[in-house]
Amino acid sequence: MKDPYEVLGVTKSASEAEIKKAFRGLAKKHHPDKHAGDAAAQKRFQEISGAYDILGDKQKRAQFDSGVIGADGNPKGFDPRAGGGFRQGNPFGGGAPGGGPGGFHFSFDDNPGGPAGFEDIFADLMGGGRRGRGQPRAARGEDFAAAVTVSFDESASGGTRRVVLQNGEQIDVKIPAGVKDGQTIRVKGRGGAGRGGTPNGDILLTVSVAAHPWMTRDGNDIRMDLPVTLKEAALGGKVPVPTLTGTVSLSVPPNSNTGTVLRLKGKGIAAKDAPGDLYVRLVVSLPDKPDESLKAFLEGWGHDYDPRAKLR
Repeated sequence: MKDPYEVLGVTKSASEAEIKKAFRGLAKKHHPDKHAGDAAAQKRFQEISGAYDILGDKQKRAQFDSGVIGADGNPKGFDPRAGGGFRQGNPFGGGAPGGGPGGFHFSFDDNPGGPAGFEDIFADLMGGGRRGRGQPRAARGEDFAAAVTVSFDESASGGTRRVVLQNGEQIDVKIPAGVKDGQTIRVKGRGGAGRGGTPNGDILLTVSVAAHPWMTRDGNDIRMDLPVTLKEAALGGKVPVPTLTGTVSLSVPPNSNTGTVLRLKGKGIAAKDAPGDLYVRLVVSLPDKPDESLKAFLEGWGHDYDPRAKLR
């Protein structure tokens, strides 16, 4: 397995934010959705996900940095080909667990009730706490890291996406309504298989939300600019507004200026806790081509005013 720092292209002093940013960038670039049928891209994505599974977890990162676990996420000395156990000999390096040249001397009967003996350290390495003499607890399954990009509309209404895991398995994951850019969704029990009857790991799915051409999200509210004609702004009237659930009619008050903000209640993100609103900012827009009748009218208009008076 490759060094996870090298896979993500970050230094060992990288912050959590830097690691997350590197992972998201690489995951977007190499996601199988963009490279259908490309086995090399799928393998690269699996390496990226595996690296983030270690470096994106504080505990696993600390264990890797200290040499407790390897780049594959398993304890040093762990041999998956040998029935999930350690290779013969001391997993800490040196001779047999009972002693010998370069070995550690731990005895199950040493110092009863005192500091942890070999069986406790073995339990810690395998992901469990101290459970009493001779009862090491096996680790729960490995958590898998994955990434997916959804549209702005999908993030608001929810949906289902197929995700490729680092072990090559493909599953359909439900994207909840109201998910935010950068949010991590935990799918319980769909990660790596547990050992010795322990629970399976989870899937940690990082969601990226693609930008919308004219809408932006502000909490559970949505904001957008709406072009209106000079006539609609001056005289007022009903104008159509596109929303996430279809086009609705908005009443524009007479004598509205660019910058006037109107609210459409309940037309933002349909979150269960607090549904958002849609805030529409009016932008007075003139025709793309010169309008001779409008030009003639304005040239004969005798009501001059100074819109910059407040700036003095």
